[in-house]
Amino acid sequence: MDVQDRIVIVTGSASGIGRATALAFARAGARGVVLADLERANTGLDATATDVEEAGAEAVPLHTDVTDLDSLRRLFAETERRFGRLDVLHNNAGIGEGASIWPDVPSERCAAIVDVNLRGVILGTQLALEPMRRSGGGVVVNTSSGAAFMPLPQQAVYAATKAGVVHFTRSCAPLFESHRVRVNCVCPGLVDTPMILETGGGRIGDWLRPFHDSVELLRPEQIAHAVLALVRDDAKIAEVVSVGNEPRAAR
Repeated sequence: MDVQDRIVIVTGSASGIGRATALAFARAGARGVVLADLERANTGLDATATDVEEAGAEAVPLHTDVTDLDSLRRLFAETERRFGRLDVLHNNAGIGEGASIWPDVPSERCAAIVDVNLRGVILGTQLALEPMRRSGGGVVVNTSSGAAFMPLPQQAVYAATKAGVVHFTRSCAPLFESHRVRVNCVCPGLVDTPMILETGGGRIGDWLRPFHDSVELLRPEQIAHAVLALVRDDAKIAEVVSVGNEPRAAR
C-alpha cells in the first residue's frame, strides 16, 4: 500500500514507538494521522500532534481508552466522520508489570495488562474491518514483542499477552480474502522508550539491567520503519517481523 494520502490511526502515540510511527507516516505522505492515547490535552499527545502537523499531515489527537469498547467505537467513528475513510491501524498501545515482578503483581495490574495489550488489539482490529472494507481495504499492524518467543519470568503476564498478539495476528490471515485487510505484527526487542524505566520505578529494573547493559537499545524510529515496511508490502499477510537488539560493542 502506498502511504501517500492515506488515513492512519496510531494507538499509544503520545510517546515511544507510537509517536515515532505517527511521525513516520506523516513524513511518508499520509493525509491524516489520528493519535489515540489515554493522555489528555497538554501532554505528550499534543506534542506528537504538533510534530505530525509540521511533518505535513493533519493530526487529530483523541483521548482513547483501548480497554473501553465505547471509547474505541468513538475513535473509529470520529476517524470516518473526519476523513471519510480508514486505511491503516497501528495497534501499538501497551503496558507492562511496571516495577512489580511476577507473581507479586497486583491483580488489578494483571487485568489491565491483558486488557490493554491483548483485548485492545483484538477489539481494535475487529472495529477497523468495516471502515477499511468501505475504503477498499487496509492494513493493521500490531505491536507485539520479542518477549512473545521466550520465557520472561519477571513479566510473565506481559509476555503472555504479547505471545497472544502473535497468535492472533497469524489467525487473521483470512481477513484479506473476506475484507481486503492485511494484518501483520512487529516484535521489537528492547527499545529506548519510557516503558523500560517503569521496570524499576523510574530507573532500569535490577532484573532487566544485565540484558540492558549487554545490548544496543533499539530506537523507536527503527520500529516505525518496520511498521511502514509491513504497510507498504502488499505481499505481507499475517506476517510476524522481529526487530532484535545487537550486542553492545566492548568499550
